Amino acid sequence: MGRHMKSKPEALRLHATVRGLVQGVSFRYYTLHRAQNLGLSGFVRNCWDGSVEVVAEGERDVLKELLSWLHEGPTGAAVEQVIVRWEKPSGEFGRFEVTF
Repeated sequence: MGRHMKSKPEALRLHATVRGLVQGVSFRYYTLHRAQNLGLSGFVRNCWDGSVEVVAEGERDVLKELLSWLHEGPTGAAVEQVIVRWEKPSGEFGRFEVTF
């Protein structure tokens, strides 16, 4: 395969912790719908410390689109910080869902 041929997009795992006013504003359900519409797999859940954890797997560009949205969140949310880790995908998720 030549150097200038397009290769298959790289699959990655996005692990994000969203801090701020992100619980009690339907953040998980908006994230669920956004991730499903983007064709990502993984999960979103509330954490005991008031943050929301998002783990999503898919193509880099699509994950960046989700990450951009996580910085804004739904109406009513006040995102103060998004802590991001890029990891190797595990392929363990069949779909995207809300977990508890």
